[in-house]
Amino acid sequence: MSAHVSNVRSKPDEVLVKIADYATGYAIRSKDAYGTARYCLMDTLGCGLEALEYPACTKLLGPVVKGTVVPNGAKVPGTQFQLDPVTAAFNIGAMIRWLDFNDTWLAAEWGHPSDNLGGILATADWLSRAAVAEGKKPLVMRAVLTAMIKAHEIQGVLALENSFNRVGLDHVALVKVASTAVIANMIGCSYDEVVNAVSQAWLDGQSLRTYRHAPNTGSRKSWAAGDATSRAVRLAMISKTGEMGYPSVLTAPAWGFYDVLFKGKPFRFQRPFGSYVMENVLFKISFPAEFHSQTAVECAMDIHAELNKRGKSPEDISKITIRTHEACIRIIDKKGPLDNPADRDHCIQYMVAVPILLGRLTAGDYEDGVAADPRIDALRARIVCVEDKGFTRDYHDPDKRSIANALKVEFKDGTKLGEFVCEYPIGHKRRRKEGMPFLVAKFKTNLARRFPAKQQKAILQACTDPATLEAMPVNEFVDLFVI
Repeated sequence: MSAHVSNVRSKPDEVLVKIADYATGYAIRSKDAYGTARYCLMDTLGCGLEALEYPACTKLLGPVVKGTVVPNGAKVPGTQFQLDPVTAAFNIGAMIRWLDFNDTWLAAEWGHPSDNLGGILATADWLSRAAVAEGKKPLVMRAVLTAMIKAHEIQGVLALENSFNRVGLDHVALVKVASTAVIANMIGCSYDEVVNAVSQAWLDGQSLRTYRHAPNTGSRKSWAAGDATSRAVRLAMISKTGEMGYPSVLTAPAWGFYDVLFKGKPFRFQRPFGSYVMENVLFKISFPAEFHSQTAVECAMDIHAELNKRGKSPEDISKITIRTHEACIRIIDKKGPLDNPADRDHCIQYMVAVPILLGRLTAGDYEDGVAADPRIDALRARIVCVEDKGFTRDYHDPDKRSIANALKVEFKDGTKLGEFVCEYPIGHKRRRKEGMPFLVAKFKTNLARRFPAKQQKAILQACTDPATLEAMPVNEFVDLFVI
């Protein structure tokens, strides 16, 4: 006799309700969150502009069918493309993530919450241009900042206690969920339609992490978030038509997300949704390096200076020991051949060796020309990682959220350098005051890559005046970035 299976639809899963309640009804009142979101907007767009210097990125950009222009469509900053919002979201998202230089969130799950800007900005720009064409008021940039804060929060709070990487899934699943929720609200979905849209995001196929790890590390990790945020726009638009949702998508026995993809474990929540993630997000200011290595690279730069001061050469080094946290070892402790830039920017040995040798670490240093320097692999072979359990505890401590690394250098003649220790990278909230002038300088550098002086000045004036930026129509803001 077959077991009875109930066909009674349940109420929406609690997680769906939490996300929809927050996306549609929560009022952001934190001045700190809005201030940080403004810096995040600048930095994220700047990262995208720098990525336009790389053909591996630009070959993926533009319309699906060459030559297509969408009237009142979303424009792609730094280009002349005007596209439907789904394709524009992919373009912007791929640019943002390409060089691994935008913001970061580290917890049980890792990720880059500004990846959501691809869908948010494309949707807001399209809505604004369509409104203007109909004689209506466009959205203003404060709406974009609000959506950024909420997307950061949804992605980041889900990541605090729930490790997707340990079940083999990539963190861009959270980009898809967060983007879907805020974009569904932006385009005018009803509350029930937002719930339905979020259920579609969980129901969707989720990316495997294999493109981030040996032996398959590759460039998909640079456009995966663009794919996720663009998919979110599509799912939100489908839900806006009244398409049904799936209320027990997470909890359904046997067929739900928990049982199929999360080893039967329900999500845990450390805190309610608010504005915590934007307020505490980590910026990559100095180096385009996987974030678990940022403090190690800062130490490596100090080692380079110390070697020069002492008249020593990297060739004199017999061993470098990196005392680090568990997540760093699991993600970027890598031996053997490195086949491409995506492989190299996820290898802590490479990211330490280059600054010790060259006194710098730029996006260009992951390219084949620099990687061909035989000194890099020779030094990599002499670098080992060991876990410091105290560093691991502080990494998970919500009051610290450190990303500590310590480097000890031993020379062939038996002498040593004192250990170089850095607990908090310059992009950490604890170093926010120190870091923001450098973040603005980074933005200026990236603007200069793409725009003439007059256009750079106009963009800077808009971005550095909070009142001006928040009141600016979205379409007018995006037009500042059109070449």
